[in-house]
Amino acid sequence: MSAASNTTTDSVSATAKFVRTPPRKARLVADLIRGKTVGEAHAILAYSTRAAALPVHKVLQSAAANADHNAGLDAAELRVARITVDEGPTLRRYRPRAMGRATRIDKRTCHITVTLEPIAAE
Repeated sequence: MSAASNTTTDSVSATAKFVRTPPRKARLVADLIRGKTVGEAHAILAYSTRAAALPVHKVLQSAAANADHNAGLDAAELRVARITVDEGPTLRRYRPRAMGRATRIDKRTCHITVTLEPIAAE
């Protein structure tokens, strides 16, 4: 998992690439925190039972740390402006089946991007 920061006008972002969870499942978690404050988003992700909540939580923490360290913004006064889950490369594996056949198993990956902005800037 890699993290990158992008500081533009009052918005800070972090990205995790090649996360080994399907994008469809990660989008379900991303929809839960879109538009929430950072504190609310941390609480929602901490108690979510979905496995994709852990990488999304890590990216949110990274974006909050980028805001604090790089832009000098207070994490308590930020909200999730954008969160996108894009599809990454698919790992293709094969499983043996009956009568000498094989079935392809797709292990999907995703790229998660979280953008934070101050609550007052709407």
